Amino acid sequence: MLKSLKLTNVGPAPMLELNLADRLNLLTGDNGLGKSFLLDVVWWVLTRKWPHDLNDNLTSGYPARPADPKLGSSIAFDLTTANAKSVSYESTYSRQDQAWVGRPGRPPNPGLVVYAHADGGFSVWDPARNYWKTKQGMDIQESLPGYVFSPKDVWDGLDAEIGGKITRVCNGLLADWAAWIRERGDTAERMKNVLARMAPTGEVFEVGPLVRLSVNDARDIPSIHMPYAEAVPILHAASGVRRVVGLAYMLLWSWNEHVRASEALGEKPTKTVVLLFDELESHLHPRWQRTILSSMLHIAKELHDQAEIQLIAATHSPLVLASAEPVFDADRDAWFDIDLERNKVVLRKRQFVNRGEISNWLTSNAFDLKQARSKEAEDAIEKALAVLRDPKPTRRAVEDADTALRNACLPDIDPFWVKWGYYVETKMPKNQQAAKKTASPVRKKKGNSK
Repeated sequence: MLKSLKLTNVGPAPMLELNLADRLNLLTGDNGLGKSFLLDVVWWVLTRKWPHDLNDNLTSGYPARPADPKLGSSIAFDLTTANAKSVSYESTYSRQDQAWVGRPGRPPNPGLVVYAHADGGFSVWDPARNYWKTKQGMDIQESLPGYVFSPKDVWDGLDAEIGGKITRVCNGLLADWAAWIRERGDTAERMKNVLARMAPTGEVFEVGPLVRLSVNDARDIPSIHMPYAEAVPILHAASGVRRVVGLAYMLLWSWNEHVRASEALGEKPTKTVVLLFDELESHLHPRWQRTILSSMLHIAKELHDQAEIQLIAATHSPLVLASAEPVFDADRDAWFDIDLERNKVVLRKRQFVNRGEISNWLTSNAFDLKQARSKEAEDAIEKALAVLRDPKPTRRAVEDADTALRNACLPDIDPFWVKWGYYVETKMPKNQQAAKKTASPVRKKKGNSK
């Protein structure tokens, strides 16, 4: 379980430090401020390998570099081992070696790590399969250091070189799921249950029969029931559906393979699972965004019923944050927000407060919008508010603000019209009201060309 992380001269800020919660950790912030970067660093901290180093087909997961190459750089962290011991570790960057260096040997992380990348790829580190030994102070790699899947690998399978020979280490979603369905065993039932759990409330995610794409394609392809068809091949499903199916498969595959490897080695399955999600809401309709976080927490607990689960998720979605309100526990969960202040990147742990309506999250510290409206409407309302604050506004200023509100197509039901109408009727001199009524344009209805 990762307890803390401190970066010095690494990434977008001179220093970033966060103390992680035991269960749920949410990361928010504008594009380019380092959310994905932090997840890459967390993966490296727990596995000692950068995702791109293990699979150069990835478009992300590159090794971190010092922000200023002339200064010293370090990545320091604290975690809890399988024996409940606290381990502190610091790695520094060697300019001569162009690499991060530290103590040799197996990573102190004892648990399974699953990293869902924003593009649909995955990285998996398994303490039962991804191991190595240390001899005379040198790391001797005797197995794969990790499983890193491009989006294509998730569906079609992953090959890796082991002992000088190319070996298939994962059959891929299409082949595995088809095999599970044919076997009609526990794994097929678990996949079905995981998908059912991930469906939005009130909807049913049903698995269909195996189908063929064409007479020339010999593969048996899993299908799903849709309202408009009984059996839609999963390859023809929408991006959001494929995203959810990919998440379900990798969670199930990583745990199944870990259990098998543990049994083969005569060991017990891990008691710790760390899940990393970059843009958890990627490709998902708002109905799915509103339930995906709670679904992940439930699924992880069901799959790993004997293990502690730590989830770290970066999101741009107010619906994901709103969905955390019923499950957020301040003693076990945390929300971290990254901001740009005076051209400096700053990370803060925010107090998580239930905000009720989804639009309230848009104007919170998570997204920093002034208005939960279009940009044009926001600018128009800001202009009108300036008039309201002015003790002696000119008639021209009032007319300009009124025109801006109407040109922004602010709907009649918008509550700001009540404030603006009250101001016009009670605060403006009668002669200005008459002039305004004469000068203010009438908002045209859509489709009226006159």
